[in-house]
Amino acid sequence: MRRTDREVKDINEIRQILDEAKIMRLGLFDGDFPYVVPLHYGYELQDGILTFYAHGAKEGHKIDLIKANPVACVELDCDVELIEAGDVACGYGSTFSSVIARGKVELVTDADEKVHGLKVLMRHQTGREFEMNEKMAAAVAVLKFTSTDFTAKPERNRESGWGLRQFCLRTPMDGRRYL
Repeated sequence: MRRTDREVKDINEIRQILDEAKIMRLGLFDGDFPYVVPLHYGYELQDGILTFYAHGAKEGHKIDLIKANPVACVELDCDVELIEAGDVACGYGSTFSSVIARGKVELVTDADEKVHGLKVLMRHQTGREFEMNEKMAAAVAVLKFTSTDFTAKPERNRESGWGLRQFCLRTPMDGRRYL
């Protein structure tokens, strides 16, 4: 992270961002290009290890890429808010909170862990506990992404400037750089 002064270090603040977001983007290697797919998720954060569970079809491009190379990246964000600037295009921007994690993704094969992962996912997405069984879990692929290398940034208001992203690299009116 370039701006370490904006990094969230408090684990409770990181959990707050993880709790609020509902979609993660899983980045995989696909030859010369990245492959990024949005997924519903559930997570566990224990002893400095961040684990995401997601589910999907048991076959397809994403599964092929995971089998070929398990190294991956996850990004999620929440608290997205437009900052308006009237008629000055380069004054517009946004604030948001985000988590980025680097790690490895695997296909869960153990039936009990698949059930566990789906329960974690449903609890995060709905706030409710659901009964799951091996038969239900067998119908889908369950992905497990594990990371000890993750960072978070909080949303901040216009006064502090933290989290502010403006839409133009340069405005001819004042010459300042925004990105």
